[in-house]
Amino acid sequence: MYNLNFPAAHETFRAYQQLHPEDPMGYVCNAAAYLFSEFDRLHILESDLFVDDHKFEHRSKLAPDPGVKTEFDNELSKTDAAVNKILAQNPNDKNALFAQVLANGLRGDYTALIEKRNLASLSYMKTSRTIAEKLLTVDPTCYDAYLAVGVENYLLGINSAPVRWVLRMTGAETDKQQGIQRLRLTAEKGVYLAPFARLLLAVAALRDKDPQTAKMLLAGLAKEFPGNQLYVTELNRIQ
Repeated sequence: MYNLNFPAAHETFRAYQQLHPEDPMGYVCNAAAYLFSEFDRLHILESDLFVDDHKFEHRSKLAPDPGVKTEFDNELSKTDAAVNKILAQNPNDKNALFAQVLANGLRGDYTALIEKRNLASLSYMKTSRTIAEKLLTVDPTCYDAYLAVGVENYLLGINSAPVRWVLRMTGAETDKQQGIQRLRLTAEKGVYLAPFARLLLAVAALRDKDPQTAKMLLAGLAKEFPGNQLYVTELNRIQ
């Protein structure tokens, strides 16, 4: 999936679903493949969109593929069903909690980045972070879960002080530095989300006028995933 070979990713995840129909991870990972295929088609993950706040706020309304949206929603519905069945018997099941973290994160990403409903995405972000914190109390070594905590703190922490105050009143977390620290944990020790965390850290470095760190992170990603031209494009943009 990180090489943008989405047909192969779907094939792999569907094969896993047939072997392990009770495991929500097979469904939520397939949902992620649908989401990131839309991100790729719509050029959503290009860094200048996130580095330039004005460009982000005034980005054009996108035309999502309704068929992809249907498949995305179907996979997340299957995720929810599998998660609920497991958590009804064991509320601290690590695998189910992690799938729940991912499902809410994916819904938040689709809502914000494709549908351009930033405020609506906050509830998904907060839910994902809350479940991630519960998961981390069960297993502090689930380093992928730190991404949900890091994303909320970083993305909301770069707002102005008055906006951060309002967000905190709603229960959101807005500590930018804590966000960076959590993203680094995922980038260094995560299993599934380490490459995504490294991409987010590269964008954060560009926002902080640190192109050298961004180049180092993107060069590593380009070497690890040669099929993904996004990393090469971003490196060329910086240089």
